[in-house]
Amino acid sequence: MSTPHPMPLGCVLFDLDGTLLDTAPDLGAAVNHVLISEGFAPLSDDIIRQTTSHGALGLLRAGLGDELLEELGATRLRTALLDYYAANLCVGTRPYEGMVDLIEWLDEKKLPWGIVTNKPGFLTEPLLAALPELASCGVTVSADTLPVRKPDPAPMFFACERLGIAASQCLYVGDHVRDIEAGRNAGMRTAVAGWGYLNDDEDPALWGADLHFDTVQALHHWLRYELS
Repeated sequence: MSTPHPMPLGCVLFDLDGTLLDTAPDLGAAVNHVLISEGFAPLSDDIIRQTTSHGALGLLRAGLGDELLEELGATRLRTALLDYYAANLCVGTRPYEGMVDLIEWLDEKKLPWGIVTNKPGFLTEPLLAALPELASCGVTVSADTLPVRKPDPAPMFFACERLGIAASQCLYVGDHVRDIEAGRNAGMRTAVAGWGYLNDDEDPALWGADLHFDTVQALHHWLRYELS
């Protein structure tokens, strides 16, 4: 159930990877390219999806372990992964099922929406440019837009300022505990994207979110009710 909130909903902000977009196919291809190049077995799709939210080093660590990753050179392998990923940024990446319909509905309702992500701008910007269905995004805050990133609330406040909406009128949707922490730290309503990259050993019920949606369609249904 949502925490009682005195302000009407004024905007929706999304995390990117694992919330707005399914980027695991391309991130997985990048980490497996590096692993195979180094003579190691590729990661399974399940491991990739459970590890994507942990970034490039998290993916490499899943395939090599801490000790071997350091021995081979974590910085070198991370650079190789990101170079491959940047060159193959939007091969298999797609908005989650139902997300384009939701975005079109938000646009019809003239409800501003945006993105706050811990993905660096040199990856975020060309990725979004390759997806014209997301062109109506009102603000994008990447990992390096500000000196700090999630779970610090500063990126959340920055996004709201750009949209001209108070943080208390914003819903933030994400698939990682840091997303919920960032939204709560900013005084926003928060929602877990249950369709995202959740680990088997995680319990999002412990994150303190106001809402939890298993599908994009369920989020869309709630928003329709909220704005009716």
